[in-house]
Amino acid sequence: MSRYPGLFITFEGVEGCGKSTQAQALLERLRADGVPVTLSREPGGTPLGERVREILLDTGHTGMEAATELFLYLASRAEHAAKVIVPRLEAGEVVISDRFSDASVAYQGGGRGLGPATVEALNQVATKGVKPDVTFLMDLDPEEGLDRLVRGRGEHARDRIESEVLDFHRRVREVYLESSRREPARFVVIDARLSREEVEAQVTAAVDELLGERGMRTGRTP
Repeated sequence: MSRYPGLFITFEGVEGCGKSTQAQALLERLRADGVPVTLSREPGGTPLGERVREILLDTGHTGMEAATELFLYLASRAEHAAKVIVPRLEAGEVVISDRFSDASVAYQGGGRGLGPATVEALNQVATKGVKPDVTFLMDLDPEEGLDRLVRGRGEHARDRIESEVLDFHRRVREVYLESSRREPARFVVIDARLSREEVEAQVTAAVDELLGERGMRTGRTP
C-alpha cells in the first residue's frame, strides 16, 4: 500500500492503445461520484514539463541521443512528482497519470536499448521512490496501435516517438509485459482490442476495489 493517503493510478501502453481515452473516462466517472481527483500526463503535467514535452515530441529533433531523451523525460518527471503528484496524494486525492515511470522503462530502457534496470534506478532518483498503486497496461499489438493513429490523425500527424520504426514499438511492448510479470500485484493488464465499454468496465471494477480498501467514499449508491 502507498505511503500516502491518496490513490495513485497510471495508464500505460504502446501508441494508439486507448489509454488516454480511458484515463479521461475514469476522471469523469470519479468526479461524478464526488471523489477528489486530478488527471495529469507525462511528459508534461507542469509548465516546465509541458515545455519539455514540446521538445521530446517535436519531429524536428530526430536523431536525439537516447541518453538525452531519457534525461529530459526524467527532468519532467521529477517536477511532475514533486509539484503535482505527491502534494495531491498527501491531500488524500486520487491522482491519474497518463504515463509515468514505467513508460521510460519501456521506451528508453527497451525501445532505445538503455536497459530497464538502468532506467528504473534513475526513476527512483527522479521520483524519490513514488510508485503507482495500480497501473493499467493497455496491451495491444504495436502495428494495430499505429494503424489506429494513422486512421485517426493521418500518416503525417504522428509525433517524434510515434514515428519510430515498428521494431522500436515492439521492444516497448515486450518490456511493458515484462514489467507486468515482475509486478503482478500492481499491474492490471487489459486487452486493448476490447471495446471501449468493456475496457472501462475492467478499469472501474479495479478502481472501485481499491477505493473500498482505502475507505475513499464515493457519491454513488451501492
